[in-house]
Amino acid sequence: MGRVSKEQARENRQRVVATASRLMRQQGTDGVSVADLMKAAGLTHGGFYKQFASKEALIDEATAHAFGTVEEQLGGLQAHEGDSAAARTAFIDHYLSPEHRDDMADGCPTAALAADMARGPEEGAAHETYVEGVRRFAARLATADDDGLARLSTLVGALVLARAVKDDPLSDDLLEAARRQLLP
Repeated sequence: MGRVSKEQARENRQRVVATASRLMRQQGTDGVSVADLMKAAGLTHGGFYKQFASKEALIDEATAHAFGTVEEQLGGLQAHEGDSAAARTAFIDHYLSPEHRDDMADGCPTAALAADMARGPEEGAAHETYVEGVRRFAARLATADDDGLARLSTLVGALVLARAVKDDPLSDDLLEAARRQLLP
């Protein structure tokens, strides 16, 4: 098999990062093996170490990628709506929907990776990326009157709990209670 071009290597790397981002949100950072990740990305296991120094380096990039998707969603809503209050309402409605609850792979990394980050090392690059992502997420939810932290905590807490009990009617009740709290 011949060498891949720099462009193809860049595309492969992006595919691995995007795939890892989805799998990590769905299965947790420890639940994704390099072999399974590369298979899901449609690449060989051996190619991983040509692209990444370690699994931890990939976790950092995949975490940043996941937060980038949240920022795109928030930015897209604001650009589409034009009104930041309307955009925030639309985002909260989406965030607290059963569809978002059930789609962990493409869902919020704040909720999906919280337990992994709490159990992992505090000095790692992935942890720093997570902390910065949480800060940016709260800032995007902020209003002139508050810093967005309570809104973020309510959203994430409701989503985590709703996912934990998703096979029970309590799950929908949790999402609705948070929606009532945030959108009076």
